Amino acid sequence: MTADHRHHDSPDGASPESGDAPTLRERLRRLGRALALGAALAGLAVPALVLTGESVAFASEKIFAVGALVFGFSILGWSGSVFAGEGIENFQRHLGGRSDWSEADSRQAMALLGSVGLGGMVGAMVATWVVGSLA
Repeated sequence: MTADHRHHDSPDGASPESGDAPTLRERLRRLGRALALGAALAGLAVPALVLTGESVAFASEKIFAVGALVFGFSILGWSGSVFAGEGIENFQRHLGGRSDWSEADSRQAMALLGSVGLGGMVGAMVATWVVGSLA
């Protein structure tokens, strides 16, 4: 089995035998999927709110705000991971904790969450343009 096949055996792109970190390509693929998820959710939410009787402006503002909230939370979480991550890891080791939490994993999770939020903001703008042009 080649190295390329091993990376595709694991959902995170890492080699299951060696515990390698995901490749840059796999990380970008994950971020792209998260971005698409946020855009799709917002793209469905804006017309759904309009169909319930809300105005296009109301739907657009609310869905964009939710995407911005998720994006902002991820920035705060990412910076907290960088700021306190090593201390938390040392604290867990000192207490003998069995958590697999790590600063790197936390930063990756926050990057994915930020991509969902960014996708939501972009999706809300595109959905607003589409729904507004139909109304």
